[in-house]
Amino acid sequence: MIKLWFMPLNVLVTFIIGSAFGWIVIKISRPASHLKGLILGCCAAGNLGNLPLIIIPAVCKEKGSAFGDPDRCRTYGIAYASLSMAISIIYLWTYVYHILRVYSTEEEKEVEVDVSINETKYSAESSKRFPDNIKEALLQSKTFSTSEEFQYQVALPGGRSEEHIQLSQFVKFKQHLMMLEEKLNLKKLFAPSTIGAIVGFVVGAVSQIRDLLIGEGAHLRAIQDSASLLSDAAIPVTTLIMGANLVKGLKGPRIQKSLVIGIIVVRYVLLPMSGILIVKAAIRFGLIHSDPLYQFVLLLQYAVPPAMAIGTMTQLFGKGESECSVIMLWTYALASVALTLWSTLFMWLVS
Repeated sequence: MIKLWFMPLNVLVTFIIGSAFGWIVIKISRPASHLKGLILGCCAAGNLGNLPLIIIPAVCKEKGSAFGDPDRCRTYGIAYASLSMAISIIYLWTYVYHILRVYSTEEEKEVEVDVSINETKYSAESSKRFPDNIKEALLQSKTFSTSEEFQYQVALPGGRSEEHIQLSQFVKFKQHLMMLEEKLNLKKLFAPSTIGAIVGFVVGAVSQIRDLLIGEGAHLRAIQDSASLLSDAAIPVTTLIMGANLVKGLKGPRIQKSLVIGIIVVRYVLLPMSGILIVKAAIRFGLIHSDPLYQFVLLLQYAVPPAMAIGTMTQLFGKGESECSVIMLWTYALASVALTLWSTLFMWLVS
């Protein structure tokens, strides 16, 4: 596990470089405000879970593979892909989720500002219609009611007022906690996939829990068997859901061609080229061990299409859902060609 320390850093670098390229795409194409977060998310977050879990075992089964024994290759390959998926899920549901939330609420704030401006204009126009004597009468009645309320508060006993102050402080503290929870949105931030990744890290890191759950002689091995059965069905089900989401792109609205082309260029040209430079530099400085399969997984993380969870996030916020379907359709349609070419080049580089 210590030898794999570079993978979390590598995944983080893919998000940072992808975000930088996505920012350039936004500056060039100048999309609507609610689409800026979608573009950044599609450029930053790749499908680092499902596709590596499908591609790597298939590559290991090929005859004359550069990764040695097929069984050993499959075992280590699934371990590398699983770690990649766990790390990417955490980054995805913290970084990309926050970006989409910020840009989706920006448009709502603009609408609220327009409404408040219209209300101000309306109140200014209506104030001109009322005579001054009616305004003075309303102000006098308001002052009278306020003075009565003040006299009532002064007449309260001392103990009662102290209790009221303590209660108000507790209410304010509770309101601050509720506001903090709403801003962070912990329920959506800690999605089931994120919780599963955290639990997996805990089980793998704590030897006592690992020996209790994993292994031939583990006392709670039934939990591992149940989780294994569920995981065997997870990839086909996720692939079916991905196909259903891509169908929506056929009926999606027309969006700027520059957006789709920009995301495709970032994900299938600029990011893989950047990945080759970064991984080769890390190998030269001795930051990565000499396992060709591990190096291949690190390179593959730069060449995958956007993460499908971005579509789920757009559904949560109700912004850019149809545009996301169109982007996913074209990026995944070209993924078969791009992944084949880049995977071939990556295997040649690490062999």
